[in-house]
Amino acid sequence: MRTLTIGRPTASSTIAAVLLAAFVLLFAWPSSAAAHDALVESSPAADATVDTLPAELTLTFSAALIGGEGATEVVVTDPEGEAVAEGPAQVDGALVTQPLATDAPAGEYHVLWKVVSSDGHPTSGEFSFTVTTGSQPEEPSTAPAEEAPAAPAPEQSQTSEPVEDPNMESIASFSPGWLIAGAVILLIVAFLLFLLLRRRRPAESGSDAPSER
Repeated sequence: MRTLTIGRPTASSTIAAVLLAAFVLLFAWPSSAAAHDALVESSPAADATVDTLPAELTLTFSAALIGGEGATEVVVTDPEGEAVAEGPAQVDGALVTQPLATDAPAGEYHVLWKVVSSDGHPTSGEFSFTVTTGSQPEEPSTAPAEEAPAAPAPEQSQTSEPVEDPNMESIASFSPGWLIAGAVILLIVAFLLFLLLRRRRPAESGSDAPSER
């Protein structure tokens, strides 16, 4: 009888201790999880729609983060899954800034972030936003350029014979040979006239002298 009396309070105490520990763990777990720094806001915001991709993405957390090499990572991908982050993310207290590429297409962008909370525990998350207008330069068209119509060839004359000028015959008649021959004839005529006149002068002078009787 004495053994049963002692055993019952011991079992009740064990059960009560187990229940108390369960309640403590049940209420302590959410409080410890809530101690991690949470993402308060972002720009662009989650599920937001913006005209063009901004020059940088900003994430604001509930408390100052722990920086250091590899502690903070931000990955931003375009609709084709290509990374558009330019360089590493910069941490300034509770603010994280991630530079983005200037040339980006339109569509849905996905953000994946990982930071180290002020309590030393890593935390991560993800969200998406949409860009309506792309900022990529237009690629030059690869279509072949239309060939310009070939210029019509100049019309050729039906006959290749030179056109005869009627004045050419008269010009050809006055060739240098005819001119030389004419000059020679004129010289000969002039010489003959000179001789003839020279012979007539002595005869005329003799007929004027008085005759002797």
